[in-house]
Amino acid sequence: MIRVRPNVQTSGEGPTVILLHSSGSSLRQWDALVNGLQSRFRLQAIDFYGHGATPPWPGNRPLMLEDDAALVAPLLAAAPYGVHLVGHSYGGGVALKLAQQYPQHVNSVAVYEPVLFRLLFDYNARHAPAQEVIAAAARIHTCLLTGHVERAAQHFVDYWSGSGTWEAMPLSRRHAVVARMPALVPHFRALFNDGLKRADLGRLSMPVLCLTGARTKASTRRIGELLRLAMPQATHEMLAGMGHMGPVTNAGAVVARLAGWLDTQATLRDTGPRLLQAA
Repeated sequence: MIRVRPNVQTSGEGPTVILLHSSGSSLRQWDALVNGLQSRFRLQAIDFYGHGATPPWPGNRPLMLEDDAALVAPLLAAAPYGVHLVGHSYGGGVALKLAQQYPQHVNSVAVYEPVLFRLLFDYNARHAPAQEVIAAAARIHTCLLTGHVERAAQHFVDYWSGSGTWEAMPLSRRHAVVARMPALVPHFRALFNDGLKRADLGRLSMPVLCLTGARTKASTRRIGELLRLAMPQATHEMLAGMGHMGPVTNAGAVVARLAGWLDTQATLRDTGPRLLQAA
């Protein structure tokens, strides 16, 4: 078994919340949420393989979604009263994977545009939303294979955030994205090949919040629609004026919604058993 010690930052006291970042980012993505919630929650943000201060995937086979989920699993096992999961993009996919694998440890899940691309392909791989993301992944992969790492980073950033975003980024942020590019193609491959099905999502029994940006890509908009079909019992919301990177570009609004969700879930978790005892 491959064992790597991931980079984890823990702050605050209270119910445990695990924060899972998007591809090309790191645990620092969640700084605003940590600052807003650490007075009443125990927050654990983790870097996935090849991101932040966690080493690259060391296996001799392609990375799978289960591998990044396995980095997080010990945090679930160490929380005696369960955890609340929060994930964005790739991190949202990992969050739902963990909820399916370890439902006994997960009290609630909140995800912003989880990129479960396999749902697109299982629905119809020939539809435009699926073809869109396949083409984007192919462009990025080709650039990396031919040694054009910065061009690959530009394609990645502009696909998710809009044309011209790369050119507007400060050099320090560009360098950080370029450094993480070798870890991004494995993410696409892991998501394309993951075995999580709509039926698996439909069996999740814990509360789930699915957020989608109103100005997002066709691929993630369709995933949001498929999640509504798969999990009619979940809470589904569309946030106005946001694209796929809403938790970064509109951090204040997303943090406020996530904070409200977590406060509600923690309160229900705490008062439910006491109400049953009183009855």
